[in-house]
Amino acid sequence: MHINSNTILFGRTILLVPYGKHHVKKYHTWMENEETRELTASLPLTIDEEYEMQQTWLNDKDKCTFIVLSKEIFDQTHDEIESMIGDVNLFLNDLDDIHCGEIEIMIPQATERHKGYGIETFYTFIRYAIETLNITRFVVKIGLQNLPSINLFTKKLQFLEIEKSEVFQETTMERRVDNDFIELLHSKTPNYEIDSYENLIINKTI
Repeated sequence: MHINSNTILFGRTILLVPYGKHHVKKYHTWMENEETRELTASLPLTIDEEYEMQQTWLNDKDKCTFIVLSKEIFDQTHDEIESMIGDVNLFLNDLDDIHCGEIEIMIPQATERHKGYGIETFYTFIRYAIETLNITRFVVKIGLQNLPSINLFTKKLQFLEIEKSEVFQETTMERRVDNDFIELLHSKTPNYEIDSYENLIINKTI
């Protein structure tokens, strides 16, 4: 999605940056892990196919993605690749509701989990999706065995289950945007800020 191709989102512990070609090699190493592919329902791709997929993410109007960086690591190194800890995506694939987005996140390295990166990424990205992309309903699909993610969405993000598939072994949950949800997002994202990604690149070279 071109709308976020020059956008960086700031949080307290994370930075969200556009998915660029320079991120692909590390992203590909993440996706070579079988557990990561299973949790994200992804097929194995060659490195060339991964580069093609990156261009798809950039050009398709119904997809929005950011790479998640550790702000602490980036502040120390000014190196995006070293700072990469995951990604977050939004799919606008409901033809009957153009304001509905299916959201997913990946923090592939076990060493970077349980540090609060995932929940802050969600709060930050969802706020962006509401304020910039005009999303009014969020949907998420999670494998039934992925109890940590199910607890995250039901307890902290207040999603409600709307469908369960025993065949596909997944649950579908949704959260409609209302004033209470917006107040929650604002309270959880006091450091929220949007800037030009070009400014990050310029600052790295100074």
